[in-house]
Amino acid sequence: MPREVRLTALGGLGEIGKNIMMVESGEDAILIDCGLAFPHEDMLGVDLVIPDITYVKKQKRKLRGIVLTHGHEDHVGALPWALKEVNVPVYGTKLTLGLAKRKINEVLTDGGYDFRTVAPRDVVSFGGIKVEFFRVTHSVSDSCGLIIYTDAGILVHTGDFKLDQTPIDGEVFDYHRLAEVGERGVLALLSDSTHADRPGFTPSEKDVGEALFRIFSGATERIIVTTFASNVPRIQQVIDTASYFGRKVAVVGRSMQNVVEVALALGYLKAPIGTLVDVEDLDKYPRSKMVILSTGSQGEPLSALHRMSLGEHKHVEIDEGDLVIMAATPVPGNETMVSQTVDNLFRRGAKVIYTPESGVHVSGHSSQEELKLILNLVKPRFFIPIHGEYRHLVIHGELAQQTGVAPSRVLIGENGSVFRLTPDSGEIVDVVPTGGIMLDNVGLTHVSEEVLRERRILAEAGIITISVVLSRGGRELASEPAVESRGFMYNAPEDGVLQEISRRTRSYFQALPTEALSDLEFIRHDLEETVAKYVHHETGVKPLVTVHICRV
Repeated sequence: MPREVRLTALGGLGEIGKNIMMVESGEDAILIDCGLAFPHEDMLGVDLVIPDITYVKKQKRKLRGIVLTHGHEDHVGALPWALKEVNVPVYGTKLTLGLAKRKINEVLTDGGYDFRTVAPRDVVSFGGIKVEFFRVTHSVSDSCGLIIYTDAGILVHTGDFKLDQTPIDGEVFDYHRLAEVGERGVLALLSDSTHADRPGFTPSEKDVGEALFRIFSGATERIIVTTFASNVPRIQQVIDTASYFGRKVAVVGRSMQNVVEVALALGYLKAPIGTLVDVEDLDKYPRSKMVILSTGSQGEPLSALHRMSLGEHKHVEIDEGDLVIMAATPVPGNETMVSQTVDNLFRRGAKVIYTPESGVHVSGHSSQEELKLILNLVKPRFFIPIHGEYRHLVIHGELAQQTGVAPSRVLIGENGSVFRLTPDSGEIVDVVPTGGIMLDNVGLTHVSEEVLRERRILAEAGIITISVVLSRGGRELASEPAVESRGFMYNAPEDGVLQEISRRTRSYFQALPTEALSDLEFIRHDLEETVAKYVHHETGVKPLVTVHICRV
């Protein structure tokens, strides 16, 4: 049997988020990351989307562990649900596991999970698979890529990364190790494609610190800074700049407070004594000496900054002259929510810095020249672009060809793709069922496609409810059918349509043979379809129609 390794993409290919991949070599397998995605606008009432790991459960006997590249939710956020199904050891660096455990504790209460801390250049054996962690720079500290040793050859998985030459924590990308592995010979490179469509180089995080210093130096009122809660280097720069100008820092928002607490406890975040203060003590300090570090950079409806913009926050009220710094760019799909928050802040008299030209945000992902540099360092035989929407994967594949990878050796897949690699060949050989599982109520309840469909109908066309009461013998109506609507339409024609529905319902029951009345469930479904067709014909809309039948 030829030496081979199989890579099954269960998320993160052709989408942003939900990153998870299974690596199988012989009778051993590992999972790389286990992330979630946030819902699209049409996923009404959905809080989170997690990957479908049905395939992993089928291969459960082979699974030796889960390895994490970094602590962002799109890479660790689905761990609680995965561990309930496949309880295997989880490996990650100190901060990555600290953030992952905090997420797990929000969902799981029974404990009993095995977390194992690693450091860059550590090697962990999983039977026929060995994994070496190597340092990468990203927008969260303690990020790593993976060098995976298999019987078929060496794989390099970059995780999310950028090539920051002046990282805030001083921990630079481990170019030396990657170059050494490249000289040995790499079977396949799996590389982050998030910004494969952006030319040039991604600016250093240190550039943000310089912009913050410039803005703080001219500020005379209270400053509110919002950024991604997991961006520990950005948070460090806010604290450092505030301290330099003699300002106190209050942290607002649950996720921001959680990250700051974990990062401080593990030594990845440092604050001079007395700099951090409780948000409940804001009134004890002059406004000109305060910085509020807040969640809400994406305009999330329940975030601290959004509630401030509406005047609904418990502790912080936006006042005339407050300076708000949006130290993040909107994730695609969040632009409208962010714009609404910014507008509301302006309405309350705040000054808002939010444009890309302000320099208060840089990405944590590599642009084209950095991606090509990694390709040249690694010199892979095969190239698999990962972590990005489909156009990003295609463009990254084109970059690989520019660096000398043959077109036939660029393998572009999507979620469900199974890549088979041998020392001499690489191809997509299968597609396994995969997808997203939608969760409601902060991820505690599964939302089915049927429920989501009904929510969309309710939002777009409303609901019509028909209540029918049958006589004791069940042979005739005890009263006129009651017809009500919500969100359907509120103009003159409505009464005529609803009256006609009542008339048609009465006629429907009058025409039923006596023996049919024994199956009320069939009658309910049939009447719902009949009325729905009538309403669509008359009005052009398709409201949700529900029928309630009872006997007296």
